[in-house]
Amino acid sequence: MAMAAMHWEQVPYFLAVARAGSLRAAADNLNTTHAKINRHLTALETAYGVQLFHRTRAGVELTAAGIALLPAAEEAETLFLRAQRNLQSLDRQETGVVRFSLTGTMAYEIVSPILARFFEVYPQIDLEIRVTDQFEDIARLETDVSLRVAYEVTDDVVAQKLFPIAMGTYASRDYLARYLPGAGPKGEGLHWIGWDGPQRHPSWVEQTPFPNAEVRHATSDPVLHVSLLRNGFGISSMAVYFESLYPELVRVPETEITTGRTLWLLLHSDLRRTTRVRRFVDFMAAGLKELKPQLQGNIK
Repeated sequence: MAMAAMHWEQVPYFLAVARAGSLRAAADNLNTTHAKINRHLTALETAYGVQLFHRTRAGVELTAAGIALLPAAEEAETLFLRAQRNLQSLDRQETGVVRFSLTGTMAYEIVSPILARFFEVYPQIDLEIRVTDQFEDIARLETDVSLRVAYEVTDDVVAQKLFPIAMGTYASRDYLARYLPGAGPKGEGLHWIGWDGPQRHPSWVEQTPFPNAEVRHATSDPVLHVSLLRNGFGISSMAVYFESLYPELVRVPETEITTGRTLWLLLHSDLRRTTRVRRFVDFMAAGLKELKPQLQGNIK
């Protein structure tokens, strides 16, 4: 199926729905509205005179016409993104926008001060910061730079490996005074604060120091998670860095500090030659390396 140039505006919406399987999921991924997604799809279907998706209660499925359009749309997207990256790589100015994505756990207390200092040094570089626990696709230019905490990185990107961060099992002093004396050897009577929903016995608990402790509360919001921990809602695995910020948090006795996952700064290979991106990555790496003793548990 030929791709008319005038319909390129609708193509990203078509691809987002095809990949997500529903209009609402596609809207979330593109940070837009369900109505806008539907409007662009309708315009594209009207332009080609075919139905591209079957609407079902579970979501959407590609029709035969949609299946035929998909490879042409993906090829057009690839060509467009390649041209965009090539243009960005020609940029030699310390001006413009750098899009940066990272998790909330890293953003608020650890990275935010580094970002403030970056602005003082490079006032003409604007930052578009996205806090998300989803891995944004650098190859599709969903972001320019990403800070990730992971064991390994297998994406087709330039990956700058920084250093492992230390993790420990923490609770508030008041919580430990109340619950630890009566707890069983495998955590009976203790409560985890979870990240992924209100399941009392999720599988991940089995790999913790307290496999029989229940998950009584859960939130995906990292700020609320720390607040719940500080206010005595339970125990949680946290970066040891937070111990230096919140004196009411203490490591649970007889638990160990572990260093497994590593900090990575990721960017597309074509953006290495873009001055503003290179300045940002170098500055962020230097700022994080200054925090290495605290992030690895050598708290003074």
